[in-house]
Amino acid sequence: MALPMVSVVTVVFNGKKFIERTLKSVLMQDYSNIEYIVIDGGSTDGTLEILRKYQPQLAYLSSEPDRGIYDAMNKGIAVASGDWINFMNAGDEFVSVNTLSTSIAQMHGGESVFFGGVEIHYPDFCRTENAGTPAKLWQGMQFCHQSSFINLQYHKANPFNTANKIAADLEFFYSAQTKGVKFKNLNQIIASVITGGVSEKNRVQTLMVSCQAICGDRLHLLIRMYYGIRIVDSILRSMAKAVLPKAWVRKIILNKGGLSGDK
Repeated sequence: MALPMVSVVTVVFNGKKFIERTLKSVLMQDYSNIEYIVIDGGSTDGTLEILRKYQPQLAYLSSEPDRGIYDAMNKGIAVASGDWINFMNAGDEFVSVNTLSTSIAQMHGGESVFFGGVEIHYPDFCRTENAGTPAKLWQGMQFCHQSSFINLQYHKANPFNTANKIAADLEFFYSAQTKGVKFKNLNQIIASVITGGVSEKNRVQTLMVSCQAICGDRLHLLIRMYYGIRIVDSILRSMAKAVLPKAWVRKIILNKGGLSGDK
């Protein structure tokens, strides 16, 4: 039987420093049926020159201004033609050369979303984080979009909400879960990512937007209280990180203690 096609989408804007590691990570996978799509936001820092070097190995490359990361990801969804779609953006990598092959081997049944854990790189250390439970998506992301594989036809019918500039991935997965879409944990580390993404630069804003993505125009008093507590906790953790020695902060993060929410 033919292997399922995996559409891997990389979106990038002025990512010259990181884009080549991502390209190599995808292109070096030992899985043979990959459709690699790169959506560049009109980079001016030399990124496009690197992309053109790899263009013969890409299924699709575009470079034009967009309306943010989720608009760019939607462009990738629109042109993709595989069975499954994964977003491995500039600076992200598959954790090993056989990540796709070992993942696809488990992707059978009626599930529309498969997901796994992530390796998180800080400036001077890294840690791994296993995936959580989809039923807890109301509490926030339980896995990162880099570590997920989504049925492409479902994603085409349900693109990211581009009005949500920070947490559209959470909004997408939470909506899918509430609609009864089936998820499956692959119980393996899928992606390797660098800290400092858009959702990490302002944790309080991210939590506020996440709360809105979950609650919408509904009251959901307990959920709003939960996020209110998390916002206070995030502020306190940020204050603690500012005064504690770096070695202490590192130890707490590695032990998944009080500061681990700031990935």
